[in-house]
Amino acid sequence: MDRIGGDLVVETLRALGADTVFGLPGQHALGLFEALRRAPGLTLVGARVENNLAFAADGFARARLTADPHGPVPVTPMIVSTGPGALLTLASLQEARAASVPVLGISSQVPAAGLGGGRHGYLHELPDQRASFRDVVKSTHVVRTAAQIPTALREAWESAATAPYGPVWVEIPQDVLLAPATLPELTSVRAAPVPLEPLPELIAEAARLLDAAENPAILAGGGVLRAGAAEPLRELAEALRAPVLSTFGGKGAFGWDHPLSGQSWLEDWHSTEFLAAADVLLVIGSGLGELSSNYHRFRPRGRMIQIEADAGKLAANHPALGIHADAGHALRALAAAVSRRDPDGRAETAVADLLAAVTARLDAQPLDLERRVLGEVRAALPQDTPSYWDMTILGYWAWSAWNADGAPIHTAQGAGGLGYGLPGALGAAAARRGPVLAVSGDGGAAYGFAELATAVQHGLDVTWLIVDDGGYGILREYMTGQFGRAHATELARPDLVALARAFGVPATLSTVDTLRADLAAALATPGPAVVVLPAVLRMFEPTHLDK
Repeated sequence: MDRIGGDLVVETLRALGADTVFGLPGQHALGLFEALRRAPGLTLVGARVENNLAFAADGFARARLTADPHGPVPVTPMIVSTGPGALLTLASLQEARAASVPVLGISSQVPAAGLGGGRHGYLHELPDQRASFRDVVKSTHVVRTAAQIPTALREAWESAATAPYGPVWVEIPQDVLLAPATLPELTSVRAAPVPLEPLPELIAEAARLLDAAENPAILAGGGVLRAGAAEPLRELAEALRAPVLSTFGGKGAFGWDHPLSGQSWLEDWHSTEFLAAADVLLVIGSGLGELSSNYHRFRPRGRMIQIEADAGKLAANHPALGIHADAGHALRALAAAVSRRDPDGRAETAVADLLAAVTARLDAQPLDLERRVLGEVRAALPQDTPSYWDMTILGYWAWSAWNADGAPIHTAQGAGGLGYGLPGALGAAAARRGPVLAVSGDGGAAYGFAELATAVQHGLDVTWLIVDDGGYGILREYMTGQFGRAHATELARPDLVALARAFGVPATLSTVDTLRADLAAALATPGPAVVVLPAVLRMFEPTHLDK
């Protein structure tokens, strides 16, 4: 068959650097999938539902970015059909936007005759499909002729790969995708994201403030990880003798057991006060949103410096010296600009006192089960095995307590939607060799049961831990805590072990005593596996000192 518009899309993606595409066919997108069928060098990974497809593309991009943060930005193409298929990706793209994940969404569109006030009544037609995505993704791009395809995709790719990274959207009419291609084969399309470098005078002022500080502290966010800036962060912290706490999205940016590491207990009032008491607080790669600010109870009493790639977040929640920059460029510049202090042990003592206070608070609560379960999961993971977590009580524990050194963690805490764990892990498994762990509660797991078929079809090496507490456990806790009782949180559910086996996936009914061994065995065996742990876990009480 002669080349068609769909071939122009695939050729452009290959030229831009894509080697994997996530896709789910649909009537208007057939031209794209015919082009993918005959495209050399591109792997197509499917899914059973479009929202899970978008989560998988997100997981793939995060895995690639974690593995090589200094390489090309892993913009990950995802292809779906018009209308219902496209709309199903919105909640997943909201997570990608909140977590700054570079996903390139491509959808078909009704024929051009049905656009711009023309002929109406096409299947899957929306009055304005682009408008549905405009306030969810970073940028939208519309193609109306085949000649516009390479430029639109290049612009979208550059947008996704420019700090702050984020999802973008391109739509192309069905008839354009199916029409004979008149352009020659495309091999030289290149994207050139512009580096987001800090203004030198702002770095000089930040260095002056930090050098004059008697009690500096650092809060490291996800932007540090995305920039691959862990090393300049360590250099800066050690030069300043400044304690470093990490946001939930920034776990792994600073060594968990480093003497200056206050870890990431950001829902603990001791940590909130520790940061608030700094005379100069440097916030890097975080917008200081709800979770990072202890639900907006954080009140800094000293000066604040905020380095953030998203200009809209600069000084948005607290007054600050705002530096609009990629965290990597800014940290390298700052580390070179500040004066090095002699160690005197004060910062290390302050960090030790902070962690002792957090530990004492936990020890005073009946949380042995929860702490043991999380410890068993962490101990079961082989070195460098990533994990993908749903919005579940064990996941909430992991936000604070997970040691991400040698065990990268990815969660849905950006937007907070259910269902991320399994499809995110499937995407990661498509990006790497070796096992991946997914963690869900039984409520979130129900969003992704169909993707067990995807795991089997593609032979993806994912072990899925499902903590079965009979319902939406965290909502049960929230409602009981606020109203004294819960409503609509208890769930009828299948036999989870039998369900997994029906898909041809090995499954184990575990206990707390056998959890580590069951997980380790599943992770050591290539291919998908399910481990079900019946357990009712509880959240810790933060104990706010301001009450």
